[in-house]
Amino acid sequence: MERETISPLEPKLFGKWEFDRVEIRDPGLKKYISLRPVWTPYTAGRHEKRRFGKAEVPIVERLINKLMRPGRNMGKKAKIYSIVERAFDIIYLQTGQNPLQVLVRAIENSAPREETTRIMYGGIVYHVAVDVSPQRRVDLALRHLAEGARLKAFKNSKPIEETLADEIIAAANDDPKSYAIQRKEEIERIALSSR
Repeated sequence: MERETISPLEPKLFGKWEFDRVEIRDPGLKKYISLRPVWTPYTAGRHEKRRFGKAEVPIVERLINKLMRPGRNMGKKAKIYSIVERAFDIIYLQTGQNPLQVLVRAIENSAPREETTRIMYGGIVYHVAVDVSPQRRVDLALRHLAEGARLKAFKNSKPIEETLADEIIAAANDDPKSYAIQRKEEIERIALSSR
């Protein structure tokens, strides 16, 4: 049996993590989680003018962009880039798996399938359950992962790299203590009650 040879010119994320063995189990999200090999997850907004261009942005860059929320780290992409790189190292040390695979599993587990929308009918507002589009599912999952890491790091001695790694690992394991999993279950519970 021959070993697969990987060319030295094959891009690896942060120079360490391979893209080729990462598997997406959810068929609905496969089109919207971009795992195209890149050296550096930075597209400089090339996708912005195209419809559904977000789907072509590397998933790690989308996580970096979600972490740049107003407040302490607003606009500091290089700083967030190094935070995510260190968080991926922590994920590898704790799980022994490719951090990209763990991130994809966390997104799949924390993406809500159903939510509510407001419908106004004759001056009365109804909340109606609707299915969530795949692109919005990925957006919500990334937002909740980033938000959970920021909330746990706020006024805490733990740095954000560790809280981000813990949040991603917990969501990948479908742990109910994960902020992203809690938010997903809350959204789906509200949608179930308003059917």
